[in-house]
Amino acid sequence: MLDVNVNLAAERATVEYLVGTAEPQEFARAVEGAGYGVVRDEDGTVEDFRGDEYRRLKRQFSIAAVLTALVLIGSLPMMLGVMVPIPVRWLDFVLLALATPVQFWAGWRFYRGAWGALRHGQANMNTLVAVGTSAAYLYSATATLAPGLFGGRADAYFDTSSLIVTLILLGRLLEARARGRTGEALKKLAGLRAKTARVVREGGEIDLPIEEVRVGDEVIVRPGEKVPVDGMVVGGESAVDEAMISGEPMPVSKREGDEVIGATINRTGTFRFSATKVGRDTTLAGIMRMVEEAQGSKAPIQQLADRISGVFVPAVMVLAALTFSVWLLFGPEPAFTFALLNFVAVLIIACPCAMGLATPTSIMVGTGRGAERGILVKGGEALETAHHLTTVVLDKTGTLTKGEPRLTDVVPAKGIAGDELLRLAASAERGSEHPLGEAIVAGARHLGLAEPAGFDAPTGRGVVATVEGSRVLVGSSRLMGDNGISEDGLSQELGRLAGEGKTPVLVAVDGKPAGIVAVADTVRKESREAVETLKKMGLEVAMITGDGERSARAVARELGIERVLAEVLPEGKSDEIKKLQSEGEVVAMVGDGINDAPALAQADVGIAIGTGTDVAIEASDLTLISGDVRGVGRAIKLSRATMRNIRQNLFWAFAYNVVLIPVAAGALYPFFGEAGLLNPVFAAAAMALSSVTVVSNALRLRRAGLD
Repeated sequence: MLDVNVNLAAERATVEYLVGTAEPQEFARAVEGAGYGVVRDEDGTVEDFRGDEYRRLKRQFSIAAVLTALVLIGSLPMMLGVMVPIPVRWLDFVLLALATPVQFWAGWRFYRGAWGALRHGQANMNTLVAVGTSAAYLYSATATLAPGLFGGRADAYFDTSSLIVTLILLGRLLEARARGRTGEALKKLAGLRAKTARVVREGGEIDLPIEEVRVGDEVIVRPGEKVPVDGMVVGGESAVDEAMISGEPMPVSKREGDEVIGATINRTGTFRFSATKVGRDTTLAGIMRMVEEAQGSKAPIQQLADRISGVFVPAVMVLAALTFSVWLLFGPEPAFTFALLNFVAVLIIACPCAMGLATPTSIMVGTGRGAERGILVKGGEALETAHHLTTVVLDKTGTLTKGEPRLTDVVPAKGIAGDELLRLAASAERGSEHPLGEAIVAGARHLGLAEPAGFDAPTGRGVVATVEGSRVLVGSSRLMGDNGISEDGLSQELGRLAGEGKTPVLVAVDGKPAGIVAVADTVRKESREAVETLKKMGLEVAMITGDGERSARAVARELGIERVLAEVLPEGKSDEIKKLQSEGEVVAMVGDGINDAPALAQADVGIAIGTGTDVAIEASDLTLISGDVRGVGRAIKLSRATMRNIRQNLFWAFAYNVVLIPVAAGALYPFFGEAGLLNPVFAAAAMALSSVTVVSNALRLRRAGLD
């Protein structure tokens, strides 16, 4: 085996192994040998198994509760010293008959778990319950069947053993019910999927189950319907609600060439798209896989808890044996009974169920909550590391900016209107394939562009064309100089626009300067809010880019970022991250492109913008599905809330044991007498309550505020 990961909260084990060296049946036998059940594919889904297990647990608890109630009623005469019409000895036989099915039928799961651990030379929480309840039951059974061994009649404590088993079953039942809710994020995601798709086949439209949709199929989506699979729009326009995927409430406009995601909802028009990803390859299926893997992963803090629990159980066994021995030698009469009750109380109160659940339940709920808000977490380690972050490095292009040049300014010279200047420049650029030219054309489409003639594009300088009889030049200062055109009157504006991080493009008409059109990669409207949020959280924010220093600082100034890493080549981004780490910073890198992948992998936490490349997403630890950079702050808030929740859980789990184990051992008896003792029944109730408290506290993360 290469790796094994067991998640108690999810009731799931993940095993990596080399095919041929082992078989799945061997893993199943090992799991069953450890005292656990195995769900096989042919047995049904995990949800079916959990439902069956919950119903079985509920039935066992219900029957045990009824029998225990009768045992308690039958024990009242002894506890209260009340006379009954039948001999007390015969009443003990009745209690034995009632307590036996509680101990060995309802409580069989504890014996099975304890035996599985013992076979591997280990002890676990089932060991403590099995040994503790068996001690009380066997003592009582022996006192009933062979009272001579105790010098005459001895008191029976069937009420103690039965009530402990029943209370712990109740705790397991409540825990199973609460734990079932931790997986609701996955259930919600699974429920988002469309059931059918309207596909064009052989010239007609047919409805098919989405499992039968193939890559390349043309799919039709009408208003109000769910997009069945991922694809690219080939016809029609609409607004699509992507909130269930990205967490963003505003519908997104879709037209030919745009991508659509399966499970999103079409709001307005009808459109057709070509299926590009189906089945397990869809975005939703990938999200579900990532969430499930993250929920099954372990954070470093959980590994610490696991190590402590591994030492804790054997230590408790030794402490319980020591407690029994001390009170047997020095305790009040009857010494054996007094020692036994304290022995049982120590074993029951120390049962570390809450420790085993403290971390995985929080991670499950936290990652599920993140998925609902468009934050995908690849593992518990990333979730834990994110709360230690001190610096966030944001890539500029495509992360803080829109990643494509857009027309920003039109500055006409005297004697020409702004719209006319733009129309002439865009008409001349219609034949250009340069990104700057395309941005100018895109910004002027509403002006009714003319068809250029005599088009020429001198390399690296701009374009020259004849538009409606006028010779139009659009390009750099060099192009103007080569054609003898002066920049007089425009120099100040050129300097201003360049200082703002924009690219100014000069326009001349018939040999005279006509003005300037400026193009820039515009800042996303949400970027400034994202930077302010990160600063308020106490984080240093830096921007990294391959752009020149002047352009980079203009964007940083607009966003309120002081630390700028400019003119950084793609291969140098990871080196810049290393430099920050060498300064003692815990660094998050946020990016979207292939050139960001090395830096994302180098950073302590890599955060990929979901609208970016697959390479960047693969190299990251967290993915923001929506592409909204404000999700960085939400992800860090989620990490902080989850770790705070885990610490709360571990504190209560450990504090509970540390405080109550000495009480259960009888440490307060010399000072308070019997009032200082912890009855095993109350110990069982407290132990069950601690597990329920931990799971319930983890569920509070579902309401964590991330904005």
